[in-house]
Amino acid sequence: MAPRVREAWERQDVDAFVACFSADAVYHWGPFGSPLRGHDQIRDRTQAAVSAQSDIVFEHEPLAVTQDGRGICWWTVTYAVAASGRRLQDEGIFLVTLGDDGRCIEFREWWNEREID
Repeated sequence: MAPRVREAWERQDVDAFVACFSADAVYHWGPFGSPLRGHDQIRDRTQAAVSAQSDIVFEHEPLAVTQDGRGICWWTVTYAVAASGRRLQDEGIFLVTLGDDGRCIEFREWWNEREID
């Protein structure tokens, strides 16, 4: 899943990103707040985030995968904020649960952010 997420994020292809998820997926966008549920909520939140970004570079490294379709992945992304030109770096962890079809049914993420030169 992570390579498809990388390609979609770097291309700002929201539809390709949403296609990584099952129709009833639950996406925990950070540790606080209500989870996103289903394609429409995931699409809306993702569109709002990536439309403010440019020059995106995403990297990842799988840390563990279980037999039951769960995985943990370290990730980092750098991008420019389109409105200000500031460069930011986010770094975090994804906890992913995949369904039988290989699409994500539950997605949790945690991250930190910093401004870079």
